[in-house]
Amino acid sequence: MHLFSMFALMQDGQSPGWYSMILPVGVIAIFYFLVIRPQMKQQKEHQSLVNALKKGDKVVTNGGIWGEVDEVDAQTIRLKVHDKMKIRLSRSAISGMQPKSAGEKESK
Repeated sequence: MHLFSMFALMQDGQSPGWYSMILPVGVIAIFYFLVIRPQMKQQKEHQSLVNALKKGDKVVTNGGIWGEVDEVDAQTIRLKVHDKMKIRLSRSAISGMQPKSAGEKESK
């Protein structure tokens, strides 16, 4: 269809069938690139962090508990919170690694 005939149809109150699909397809594409894709990337990063946990890693849980990984099982970890206090958590409860303090920074 030529551009002029499209404008003529739109002036008559009729629009081509595919023209009415542009807006919904555009909204879905924007939603995918702004919401879904970044969320999937964040989930993959979190899953790789949880899979890479090992004894001695210093982590923070979703509840805000800071501790050191003492034992790693298939579904759970044991977190050393204090000298004589250890708690068992689901691996998915780990939100991230503890940030390094000024004294712990690695020198290269």
